[in-house]
Amino acid sequence: MKAVKSFSFLKEINPIWYFNLFPEKADTFSTCYFNSSLMTLTEDEKKLVIKDSGYISKTAEDLDTGYQLWNRGVMLSNAKISLNELIHKEDLTPEDDYIFVRKYFKNHRVYYFFLKNIFSFHNPYNEIRALLKTRNIKKTDLINPHCEYPEYKNFRSKLIDSNPLVSIIIPTLNRYEYLKDVLEDIEKQDYKNYEIIIADQSDEPDKKFYENYRPEINVIYQKDKGQWLARNAAIKESSGDLFLFFDDDSRVEPDWISEHLKGIDYFQADISAGVSLSSVGDKVPANYSFFRWADQFDSGNAMVKRKVFEKTGMFDRQFDKQRMGDGEFGLRAYLAGFRSISHPYAKRIHLKVGTGGLRQMGSWDAFRPKKFFSPRPLPSVLYFYRKYFPHDFVRNALIIGILPSLIPYKWKGKRYLYPFSALAAIFILPVLLLQLGISWKRSTVMLSEGDRIEWL
Repeated sequence: MKAVKSFSFLKEINPIWYFNLFPEKADTFSTCYFNSSLMTLTEDEKKLVIKDSGYISKTAEDLDTGYQLWNRGVMLSNAKISLNELIHKEDLTPEDDYIFVRKYFKNHRVYYFFLKNIFSFHNPYNEIRALLKTRNIKKTDLINPHCEYPEYKNFRSKLIDSNPLVSIIIPTLNRYEYLKDVLEDIEKQDYKNYEIIIADQSDEPDKKFYENYRPEINVIYQKDKGQWLARNAAIKESSGDLFLFFDDDSRVEPDWISEHLKGIDYFQADISAGVSLSSVGDKVPANYSFFRWADQFDSGNAMVKRKVFEKTGMFDRQFDKQRMGDGEFGLRAYLAGFRSISHPYAKRIHLKVGTGGLRQMGSWDAFRPKKFFSPRPLPSVLYFYRKYFPHDFVRNALIIGILPSLIPYKWKGKRYLYPFSALAAIFILPVLLLQLGISWKRSTVMLSEGDRIEWL
């Protein structure tokens, strides 16, 4: 895969970002690699960009503009520009990198970047000089202002008017108590032309559970367990031109289906990536509170056109009982040139139930195994990283992923505990190396086997 020329810091702090790689077509997500010699902005779009002439290179100035546009929700497309034309030829200077980091990240990130460069044998004179020269740069808000789409509210969707069949796909494993609420929420939807396909992998399937629901539910009973096995089987049984993926421990509002359809229609997108909240009453995070190009795919709340699977294949079953199968599919769709929007109004409450589901299969998340001597990260994570990204991106992803994973799952996201995780890493370094070694070896086997992508 060809990596996009960008600021060094992005591959340090966000190495597994979709937009670090070029897609097949230049008309997809070109906001991220803006080129001022080929692309023009409207007057409204220009108002959203704080142009920075302080950069040394023109490339850095363009990349900064593109980064602002993407974060502020401007969705450019340029079908007449080839990828070769978009590629910036000019290299960035150390000072360009430090300007970028200081503008958009907190001070501890700046010094992390500086120390990492020093220990990576970069020229210390250039690093110190760039660090000092940029010390007076002020931090810039990347979210406000952002692009508004006021006409969306009253948009009359021709897609909704055409009444397409939506196939709602739900894998479930030992969660009937929560699945009951899921099905009741679907029954209350204001959009009615849907079918429900459930792949039930419960240890003791309760067939009577489904008898009281209307419309009739298509249930696939599977003895073998695997979240991508389940979703692929449901896709094969589906009749719709649009698939809506859902989890068995989630709650949604009555306009959930219609919002996904409306978003796909309004932005002429192929995928609508909905927002997930942790509890009732939670606010949508600021960076997900407005429309923008999506940089992730969540198989618990996403609508996908059938043609995406027809071109890219279904979910890779190498990820069964592991993690990041949805992230890999999202990247594969992006690389194939499909357009995916982050949809702030297609919301769900994700209860993240501690029993049943994927957590029954052996991990809290991608970097947190349930057993101390299990691989860290899960082998599927390294399989994904190594399959698509350059070696230095993989290394950076491991550095920023492993240390926070030493914080127990129930305290996940509490940044004040990060220093303790670094201290813990020193004491259990041999164990961490063993866990990483096991994961690396298993991911090597997976890569040698190749993908297990099924096709429609």
